[in-house]
Amino acid sequence: MYIGRIVAAGMTRNGKIAAAYRVSSRSFPNRSARLAGETVSIMPRAGFEGDLVKNPYIAYNCLRLNGKIALVANGSQTDPIIEKISSGMNLRDAFALPLLAMDYEKDSLNTPRIAAAVDAEKKVCMLGIVRHDALLVREFPLVPGKIYYLSTYEKNAPCRNHCDDAFDAGSAVEVCAWLISGGEFAAFEKPITAASALWNGTSYELAVRDAEIQA
Repeated sequence: MYIGRIVAAGMTRNGKIAAAYRVSSRSFPNRSARLAGETVSIMPRAGFEGDLVKNPYIAYNCLRLNGKIALVANGSQTDPIIEKISSGMNLRDAFALPLLAMDYEKDSLNTPRIAAAVDAEKKVCMLGIVRHDALLVREFPLVPGKIYYLSTYEKNAPCRNHCDDAFDAGSAVEVCAWLISGGEFAAFEKPITAASALWNGTSYELAVRDAEIQA
């Protein structure tokens, strides 16, 4: 099944809080997640910079941090959402206002904007989406072994059923690997690259990992 880009937020079996993002793509597979400080960006791979002319939505910051909060998203909404969080706004409103203002992407598929965040202090996660027909934002409690996810297609509403309840990872790299090919995510087609943040008790460990692209 192809469900497009994926954001995920949850807690490993041993209680580590994680947020993660996966690019799945049929049209623009030549991209990587690049880590710089406390930010991860999705960028075209070397030699494919011209893809930006074809679709300006394919490059963006996909992961940012603010203290005990880690945020992942599939587009330029990442920055205004984290800025709202940094200003002290609660997660619900920090998601809803930028998503409403920016709306879905005006490409040929009306691609939804999606986002997910974890709060290591309050032990909750937030998932949100703006589609052509809806704006949905929902909070979930963090439970060991569960990771909630939301995608641009098919699984495009935050709900308790969109959850992998066997989530297990010991490092941020392993979280990336899980989103690429672990648990329920193994059934989702066209993985390209992934990024993750894993709370170690005092700070977030970040990682990126490219998928092995199949012809």
